Amino acid sequence: QVQLVESGGGLVQPGGSLRLSCAASRSIFSIYNMGWYRQAPGKQRELVATITSSDGINYTDSVKGRFTISRDNAKNTVYLQMNSLKPEDTAVYYCNARHRLTGLANYWGQGTQVTVSS
Repeated sequence: QVQLVESGGGLVQPGGSLRLSCAASRSIFSIYNMGWYRQAPGKQRELVATITSSDGINYTDSVKGRFTISRDNAKNTVYLQMNSLKPEDTAVYYCNARHRLTGLANYWGQGTQVTVSS
């Protein structure tokens, strides 16, 4: 079992920055792939960024060049650095942990609200 706790969301003006954190309850990064998802009101949840247990990184096109996913193994924490934020980035952001072996385990955090508005 894995518990994930997100933090760092808030209200920011367009062009501003936020760093989201996802703290895992135990060391999992050697066997779990990590991801950040987001869900805006009235829309489906979408993948934002992933980092695999072997350090492979991918971003959705809309955030490339603006967002950076990273992790600190010693702190059991994954980060999402968000720069040049746009109103379209407004959503609840969720942390996800998925076991490398398909179907074994999939965990979600509670979500943290990000609002980009002037």
